[in-house]
Amino acid sequence: MKVLGISAYYHDSAAALIVDGEVMYAAQEERFSRIKNHASFPEQAIIYCLSESGYALDDLDYIAFYDKPFLKFERLLETYYAFAPKGFRSFAKAMPIWLKEKLFTKQIIRKSLKKIGGAHALKIPIVFPEHHLSHAASAFYTSPFAKSAFLTVDGVGEWTTTSYGLASGDKGIEVLGELHFPDSLGLLYSSFTYFLGFKVNSGEYKMMGLAPYSNLQSKKVQGFIDIIKEKLVDIKGDGSIKLNKAYFEYPVGLRMVNPKKWEALFGFKKRDTNEPMTQIHADLAFAAQKVLEEIIVKLAHHIKKETQAEYLCLAGGVALNCVANSVLFNEAIFKDIYVQPAAGDAGGAIGAALAAAYLKQDLNFTGLKKPFNPYLGPCASHQEIERVLRRHKCPYRYFESTEELMGTVAGHLAEKKVVGWFRGRTEFGPRALGNRSILADPSDPEMQSKLNLKIKFRESFRPFAPAVCEEDHDIYFEPGKQSAYMLFTNPVKASLRKSLPKNFNELTLEEKRKIPKSDLPAITHVDYSARVQVAKKEVNPTFWGLLQTFKKLTGTGVLINTSFNVKDEPIVNTPEDAYHCFMNSGMDVLVLENYVIVK
Repeated sequence: MKVLGISAYYHDSAAALIVDGEVMYAAQEERFSRIKNHASFPEQAIIYCLSESGYALDDLDYIAFYDKPFLKFERLLETYYAFAPKGFRSFAKAMPIWLKEKLFTKQIIRKSLKKIGGAHALKIPIVFPEHHLSHAASAFYTSPFAKSAFLTVDGVGEWTTTSYGLASGDKGIEVLGELHFPDSLGLLYSSFTYFLGFKVNSGEYKMMGLAPYSNLQSKKVQGFIDIIKEKLVDIKGDGSIKLNKAYFEYPVGLRMVNPKKWEALFGFKKRDTNEPMTQIHADLAFAAQKVLEEIIVKLAHHIKKETQAEYLCLAGGVALNCVANSVLFNEAIFKDIYVQPAAGDAGGAIGAALAAAYLKQDLNFTGLKKPFNPYLGPCASHQEIERVLRRHKCPYRYFESTEELMGTVAGHLAEKKVVGWFRGRTEFGPRALGNRSILADPSDPEMQSKLNLKIKFRESFRPFAPAVCEEDHDIYFEPGKQSAYMLFTNPVKASLRKSLPKNFNELTLEEKRKIPKSDLPAITHVDYSARVQVAKKEVNPTFWGLLQTFKKLTGTGVLINTSFNVKDEPIVNTPEDAYHCFMNSGMDVLVLENYVIVK
């Protein structure tokens, strides 16, 4: 059975092709359109999935869309009615779009597919799993578990903002409980994202990175936590929440919160996007993060009590919060936790298709025997690369031997050069995992600043993730959950850490950043944590081999691994994208498969 999954019309649109229950191809539309978080119909992603697979639209058994548009429309109407006359401006802006387009999603899908593949698109059955079912299926059916509990948490699907239940290979996915809009943990966190001057639905990870700069000895931090729990959210013992609607505008407004009310609550003004970040911003970010973690842990305890499951699968945008994931893992409520690498809305394309495949076909899922393969997107041929290099009259060196290539690249990295690494198929999801990566030596104390300011063109406080071979993890990092997808954090080994000055908490954020925290300063965050990618030989042998080669050359088995893009652009998708990113930034070396270009 062949099922095409689609997510679209909100943010991070994507397409995925599932064949007999296995994810074969998946890609995000932003990689082709070059528009960050692109929300439109994923036409180019669909064309990629079909052309690479060799299947035509005629060959598909089902098309699965990742939510139910009519149910979402019902939620909008009921919400506007409940809050009337508030929200008229938002209502007037939203309704024409719904009445013209979104209510007719099935017709739009058919029309768009007909443009791609002919009249047969009108006959293919289209199914609409609920949004959180798509999230749950994306996690469970790509996990190593034959049976597990699941937890999905995001902003909102149709009505649901949080769901949990039990999933098994023979019985499918059973929802046991839900939280409904407007009581949303994801939207609570995004409200702080908005107040702190970051972009909602894309800046949440920045707030997570800012939080560790907090002054934990300050009474202000605990004061912020108390305010959040006393004024904004009522947290029940089972992890369910009730938000104080007086402080939120997102149900019917054009912004997340009323800034004046929040300014009065927390004692400082809403941060403008270009305004410098100060200690008070970090303190509030930390408070919001801690409340999120408390709620997630309470939810997990309740799910364990309800299901008695040994394992837990996580999905939804909140599941991309690697700090909260690590707190949850360390609580040891479950034997193990699995998070799908594209846990946000893009992954809904995979989940919708998997939900349809396992519902419509007699399949018994027994858990994946190998780690889920995230390298599901396009690759580039040598001919395509050579065309780009000829077009730009770019001198290069070609390596017949992969071993020689790795030795040369490792040598550049050892010389503190920054390398753009473009090899194999593109990763699916928000993280670069060794195929579309910018790589550098983490032992250089100036590297974090260089990468942020001269290459990524982003905020200087942002941390960088390390990649390390599975065999070497415990040399550099404390025991904990080992993630191949950068979805958990691990503390840097105590023996590698450096003591902080006694006046550390009195320093500015930039002064805190500049102080080396360990022997690997470029990947060690201010709280000694790191968002580690564990490279497995069986998953990505080339990237694993590069790490081993760098270790033999330098004695260090860790590399900085950050996504191959600059601020506000999607990860590069083609050799042309990679070349332009390389030339327009401070990168020193570009690797396109076996072709090496040096500035």
